[in-house]
Amino acid sequence: MNVSKRGYWPVLLASMLLIGLLAGCGGGNGNNAAVNNGGGNEAAAPQTGEGETTGDGSNPVNLRLYTYGTEEAYNWKHTLQAYEEANPGVTIELVQLSEKGDTQEASKKLDLEAASSAQMDILMFSDAAGYAQRVALGMAEPLDEFIAKDGYTVEADYKVDTHLDGKVYALPGKFNPWYVLLNKNHLEEAGLAVPSDWTWDEYADYAKQLTMGEGANKRYGTYFHGPQAGGWMEYVKLMMLNQPQNADFLKADGSSNMDDPNFRKTLELRLRMEKEDGSSVPYTDMISQKLAYRTQFFNESASMLTIGSWMNTEIGGTDKVPLNFNVAVAPFPKNNPEDETGLTPVTTDYVAVAAKSKHKEEAYQFVRWYTTEGQIIQGKNIPAWNGVKSEEIAGIIDTILAGTKKPEKVDKDSLVNTLMVSKASAIIPPSSYQAEVYKAINEEYEKLILGNQDIEATIKNSQERVAQIIESNKK
Repeated sequence: MNVSKRGYWPVLLASMLLIGLLAGCGGGNGNNAAVNNGGGNEAAAPQTGEGETTGDGSNPVNLRLYTYGTEEAYNWKHTLQAYEEANPGVTIELVQLSEKGDTQEASKKLDLEAASSAQMDILMFSDAAGYAQRVALGMAEPLDEFIAKDGYTVEADYKVDTHLDGKVYALPGKFNPWYVLLNKNHLEEAGLAVPSDWTWDEYADYAKQLTMGEGANKRYGTYFHGPQAGGWMEYVKLMMLNQPQNADFLKADGSSNMDDPNFRKTLELRLRMEKEDGSSVPYTDMISQKLAYRTQFFNESASMLTIGSWMNTEIGGTDKVPLNFNVAVAPFPKNNPEDETGLTPVTTDYVAVAAKSKHKEEAYQFVRWYTTEGQIIQGKNIPAWNGVKSEEIAGIIDTILAGTKKPEKVDKDSLVNTLMVSKASAIIPPSSYQAEVYKAINEEYEKLILGNQDIEATIKNSQERVAQIIESNKK
């Protein structure tokens, strides 16, 4: 990425240098992170230096894996044991950066470790922003030579393309695409099939047919949980998100993407569904009543919900949100019938080799294994790896749904099929001023949806404000 154009990086680099000095004064030896080695500790798994040998003359290798993932969520003990058994002489020492799985806490501790003299071999980042930021800081090793040697490409082997400025610094682990949850009972009442491939126009038509009643008892066809306070911005770029490239308000070089025609089309879609069709829950209700997307769907106030597949663990119902109807799942809609099916916003784990690792080859071999076969052995998430067969995904889904109250009410085939066709658009490294951009666009959208300005003014004002933000952040 072009670091020179992003004012954030110099500030962060300076902060990292200061942290390094402080860590050095404190004798930073890698012990300031909580370490869990499958029930042991650092003393039980000492680091092996270069040239030391085991009794049979082989060189043992100890790799340190830094993660925010908890044992409960990632099944680490079983997963790492499987790798060590298949790779004698290699041990994986787990460094858990947050006992709660808190990604913000983990990121802070990871940066402290990076600035110290601690051994680091494998790094896990929880989001595209964290991945891009730490690549810019030089924390991750390029993997292109390893990948070329193994004879595959990230684009072909994974559903998430992890390239940054033409290089690959991490491979994707889990795969959490956005999709559409549907009340299957409502579909059957309306004579509608569960979609396996559809457009936003068809989505709007479904929502219109599913809307019933008036006033306080009205049932809406769909609920959009944003935008709000500069967050949940997916809901104001719905028709930008299913593009292979430039799926955000800013391009990869930090320039404006506000002239994308699909921004206008998204605004037109939202206006039509709320103001003309009356098929989506009013924006004013969402804001004034502080509505929750889970209750809107599970209380049957809305028949469809566009949301992330982190909901897999809840769609069968929970103690807090019971399920009293049948649920189906459909892919994220596309813009035109001829467009590629399944392009959608995706969250994943970015698993990287630390730039300062002394065992980069061994670390890469673990990263490749973990993001392929290891995901199946772990059995906690849907893998981003394309080598997973549908029956293997079905088995993982069975395990996930078994943790819900009424898994039998979930149309598993529609869920598996949706996950199989879903894929991510290219990563756009976030700019330091991205939050400002989101806030400005959110404010302009509110003026539109509340009737204070038309689409033309909304687009014009959004373009001008984003241009001003970019200009003010130039160095």
